[in-house]
Amino acid sequence: MFEPDIPNRKKPVNLTISEGVVALARMYTDNLSATTERLLWEFVKQEQRASLEHRRAANACAEGWNAVDTALGSLADEHSSL
Repeated sequence: MFEPDIPNRKKPVNLTISEGVVALARMYTDNLSATTERLLWEFVKQEQRASLEHRRAANACAEGWNAVDTALGSLADEHSSL
């Protein structure tokens, strides 16, 4: 479940969670800490994937504009501020 470079030590933390949500969750799990940790870990992995995809898309966009610049020159080359 954990990445090798992430310490697996446990640390108590304070969370504020709706009593109703906790009551409902207890119907499905007897270990809220483990369930919360698993769900947080899934959230972190999802956000990491989204961040990586965003960086890849930005890099692809930059590569595309660099290819246009190489092929056609800069769109600003025809305009001078002087």
